[in-house]
Amino acid sequence: MGELLGKVLVVDDDEVIRQLIAVNLTLEGFQVETAFDGQNCLDRVMDVKPDVITLDVMMPRMDGWMTASRLRSDDSTSHIKVVLITARAQEEDKRRGLGIGADAYLTKPFDPAELIQVVRDLAVSARGG
Repeated sequence: MGELLGKVLVVDDDEVIRQLIAVNLTLEGFQVETAFDGQNCLDRVMDVKPDVITLDVMMPRMDGWMTASRLRSDDSTSHIKVVLITARAQEEDKRRGLGIGADAYLTKPFDPAELIQVVRDLAVSARGG
C-alpha cells in the first residue's frame, strides 16, 4: 500500500451512498471516516481533522448548505476542502454552493471515478502539493 493520500470525512444520510463513497476512496488510498448528517459532521470534524469533506446537501437535522457555511465560518475548519454532492443540478444550486465556499460540486448520480479525481485533486492542494 502506497502513501496515504489524505483523510476524507464522508457525510451522507443515505448509508448505501455513504458506504459506496467510503469504499471507493479507501480503495484509492484515502483514510475515510463517515458522518450521517451535518450535525454529526460538525461534532466529529475536530477529531477526524480531514483534508477533504464530501457533503451531501439534502440531509435531516442540518443540511449540506448549513454545514458548509458553518465549516467556512469557523477558523479551525475553514481550510478544509469541501465537495458538495447533491441531486440538485440546477445552476442556481451550484452557484449557491460555490458562493458559500464549496471547493467542488458534484451531482448525483455521480461517477465514482470523477469523485475520486476531485477528492484527490483537493487533497493534494490541501496538503500544499
